[in-house]
Amino acid sequence: MFELGELRVPLTLYTDAYVVKGTVLTRQRRVSDILNLSEYEFLVLNDVVMDEFGSRAQTLRAEFAQVNLAAVLFAVVDTPIEPVPELRTPKIPELAIISVPPFKVTGRIHLLPERDLREALSELTGRFVPVTDASFWSDTVGEARTSAAMLAVNHARAQILAPFRETNPWAGLDRGATHAAEGETPTQ
Repeated sequence: MFELGELRVPLTLYTDAYVVKGTVLTRQRRVSDILNLSEYEFLVLNDVVMDEFGSRAQTLRAEFAQVNLAAVLFAVVDTPIEPVPELRTPKIPELAIISVPPFKVTGRIHLLPERDLREALSELTGRFVPVTDASFWSDTVGEARTSAAMLAVNHARAQILAPFRETNPWAGLDRGATHAAEGETPTQ
């Protein structure tokens, strides 16, 4: 096996109460590997900024902070790092919704091929599950929908992880015909 150089990876960690931004020094290239292969039950971040949800208090800053991985709901990579092609396992992307209160996450989870969806979901293991082409939001804490190329959800904190199909409730309705039948002019 070859040796990878140490990287400074910017991360944003979402917990029940805080958004914690900082950088982690690691030899891992993917956020899911940084979290899943951690030697400890915590990460030490450098150049940390912490904001408490719903608080008007001043943002906290610290040169270093230890963040308990069990408290992390999900982690977002600020700048995606390309994985090493030799280490890739072929997988099938599947659109999913993940409930990790107070947040919801949608995006693509990556499942092993040649399995039915039920079996593939049962084989989805790891402390943190990678999600690509993701969006996350929380109506409860007032966090607007945000897009992320890659994030990793704490599997133990996820209450529901299910296949998902986005649907348009207006699909198939001819709004112009409805307005014409009522004697109205459709608006744009």
